[in-house]
Amino acid sequence: MKKSLPLRAAALATLALALAACDNRNANNNSGGNTSAGGTTSQAGGASGTLVVQESADIPTLDPGTTYDTSSGQVVENLYETLLTYQGSSLSELRPLLATEWTASENGREYRFTLREGVKFHSGNSFTCADAEYTFRRNLVTNTSDSGNWFLSESLLGTGSNANDDQSITWERITNAVKCDGETLVFTLPKVDPAFLSKLAYTGQSIVDSEHAKGLGEWDGTEATWKAAVGKDLTGSPLAQNPSGTGAYRFLQKTSSALTAEAFADYWGEKATIKNVILQVVPEQAARQQAFLRGDADLIETGGRPIVEEQLRGQPGVAVLDDLPDISAFGISMNQDIKDASLLGSGQLNGQGIPANFFSDVDVRRGFVAAFDVPTYIKEVQGGKGEPRNFLLPETFSGYDADLAAPEFNLDAARQAFQRAWGGRVWQQGFTLTATYRAGSVPAQTAMELLKRNIESLNPKFRVNIQQKQWSEILEDGGAGREVMIITGWAPDYADADNFVHTFYASDGYYQPRLNFKDAQIDGWIREARTITDAERRNELYGQVARRALDQAYYVLMPSNPGILAYRDTLQGISRENFNPMLAFRTGTYWKDLSKS
Repeated sequence: MKKSLPLRAAALATLALALAACDNRNANNNSGGNTSAGGTTSQAGGASGTLVVQESADIPTLDPGTTYDTSSGQVVENLYETLLTYQGSSLSELRPLLATEWTASENGREYRFTLREGVKFHSGNSFTCADAEYTFRRNLVTNTSDSGNWFLSESLLGTGSNANDDQSITWERITNAVKCDGETLVFTLPKVDPAFLSKLAYTGQSIVDSEHAKGLGEWDGTEATWKAAVGKDLTGSPLAQNPSGTGAYRFLQKTSSALTAEAFADYWGEKATIKNVILQVVPEQAARQQAFLRGDADLIETGGRPIVEEQLRGQPGVAVLDDLPDISAFGISMNQDIKDASLLGSGQLNGQGIPANFFSDVDVRRGFVAAFDVPTYIKEVQGGKGEPRNFLLPETFSGYDADLAAPEFNLDAARQAFQRAWGGRVWQQGFTLTATYRAGSVPAQTAMELLKRNIESLNPKFRVNIQQKQWSEILEDGGAGREVMIITGWAPDYADADNFVHTFYASDGYYQPRLNFKDAQIDGWIREARTITDAERRNELYGQVARRALDQAYYVLMPSNPGILAYRDTLQGISRENFNPMLAFRTGTYWKDLSKS
């Protein structure tokens, strides 16, 4: 898993923008529209045969084997296809896509997939089992740091690392893990993984055209060359420049300012209604908003709820879909082993600083949790939308116990906790500490200011200094354990509670360097939940983790934050019933399911 972490965190930069009320995420239109360098278009959203999307973010890659960010993912999922995908708006039901059916045997350690016949790649090559076999072996072999292949490797090889880190990985293990039995694709797992099918629905596991890829100079799929392909950077790979998938749209061109795609005439399924798609990179929010209100763009990166509510809702031609499911989770971490002496002041409990293990006392953590004013945060930052949470797991995921009470904002309880902390010395001596928020994130700044105000109101000897830093700095320092308190967040790679619970709470989870705690009870429950398929027992285990984590106050929990989507009312196919937050982060559905009136 180590190989994936830095880039997964980097991909979370766009998720961190959710706390900035921002939901981040080309060249010529075949129907005759003109695209300028600034990303505007003269006909754009007004044309029934063209979908125009404007965003601030560029598109790093079009190679599924390294796709691990939302900007790339929204394109890849429309050019390529996975074996299975989500059923409607459900996060738990899966339906066939390039597979037509599958069976599990060997107590959940073997999966056999029957593949769809009559499918063509954009190159004209026919889709066969050999393409699926090549795809998954390539993902296991490369397993680059900027991909989600660590969780595929966890399932099929028992390790998240690639062969550069784990010499036990051999060609035999890779080929035994995924192979073709005639035209049936067979996966063999070293142990049960209840999230395996959900992992296969991840965009990065889309099936590539093996003959096309090899012809471009990609890995040839053989034992003789696999070692040389380990950890290879695929971001700008030949396949990224010249993709060939089975999706309803085929790639046309990509420049620094736009990407264009067109409906694939030989698509095996129901053909796309909108012929052309243009994704334009428009960094200026005002320019995107003006194009949207003119009708020159169908969808834009709006800047979040405040912009939608104050400047877009109610405008002519604008439709709004509100109260969309929030599938991310955010909390304020409290580091129990701070590894930056410059943040410790005196390094002692004398009012002039804190010791490195200040947060190792549970009553310190309980004091901070009780002092965070969630109701005010919901009102001031989220426009009254959202609910307090009891766990760093979205309510929409199986395993979230809605009957478990969330922490309450209670200054009396906070005062009592601080009076107990460190044998009474915290209350008697006081402390000074520094909390960090992402530069430019007004919601994150507001959260820290609320916490600071309430903590300092309890005791004149308590002082919380807040500082802003660039996201890249926070990622680096947080990952090295050099931050005292920061806001951490996660959105799922796959629709299973494990992706959140292990990430936030396991002693080897992604966020551990920001917290530095080990809880043997929690580790045991998480390990069991990762190796059984009994849904009822897994939910019971996650409930136990939630209760224990609440009691130990490991995080200050941020509330849920329902999504909001503004789009031109000429765009059809966007609805609450069809919206799946695991797909197409902006529309909740595939481009092929959209139409224009």
